Amino acid sequence: MAFDKKSSEEKKPSGQKSIFEYPAVKIVRTVIIILIVFMLLWGSFFIVGPGEKGVIFNSFIGIKDKTYDEGLHFKLPLFETPYRFEVRTRIFRDEASAASKDLQVVSTEVALNYHLNKENVNDLFKNIGANYEERIIDPSIQEIVKSITAKHIAEELITKREIIKEEIKNSLKDRLAKSYVILDDLSITNFDFSDEFNKAIEAKVTAEQNALKEQNNLQVIKFQAQQKIEQAKGEAESIRIVNEELLKSPKYIDYLTIQKWDGKMPLALGSGSLLSITGSEK
Repeated sequence: MAFDKKSSEEKKPSGQKSIFEYPAVKIVRTVIIILIVFMLLWGSFFIVGPGEKGVIFNSFIGIKDKTYDEGLHFKLPLFETPYRFEVRTRIFRDEASAASKDLQVVSTEVALNYHLNKENVNDLFKNIGANYEERIIDPSIQEIVKSITAKHIAEELITKREIIKEEIKNSLKDRLAKSYVILDDLSITNFDFSDEFNKAIEAKVTAEQNALKEQNNLQVIKFQAQQKIEQAKGEAESIRIVNEELLKSPKYIDYLTIQKWDGKMPLALGSGSLLSITGSEK
């Protein structure tokens, strides 16, 4: 062995250095080591932001039962992966087409305000996944909107909008609660019907407006007729009173003449007697 070592040393050129002995190589090696250490240290922590809940997936045991609040947390580098879920109120908009009870096609647009159950984020991730909107919320909206729309005729969707909204909201609230999603509020932003139905509604409204207009006109005519009747009654009553007074006193006509006289004498007088303002003949 001594001979082999000596032979090897004899074969090595005098003054030749190992590649690891060069300064540049030493620097690169040091930088790589530092980077590896830094990556390991950095990979040992994760941050959960405001309004979020953290969940960790472990390569050996799966999703941990623990959830993590906002802040800095420790994890095993390489073996654990953090996931973050927003637990603040979110909005989800969806559209569902369905047939009403009278077989009208109705397109319903809804806006859903919801938030995740903070204590069960890990269960949500384990049983449903991060794409819970596609797997849970959207199918639930589609099914419930179709079911409730089928119970009402198309016109009721307009006239009983608030009642139908509450029906959808209550049904959806119970359904989503089973999947760790809490419903805060629901709004029906639009009901859209077929062109034929819209034209029928427009024609119906126009007919009702015309009928109301004719009814108002009839009321006006009746009122005017009633006024004329009352006026005629008043005139008849006035004539009756005058006749009664004439029967009592013939001079009552002179009294009426004086009441209506404007104080001016006539410019010309015809032949015959003239009744004076005092009732005497001249």
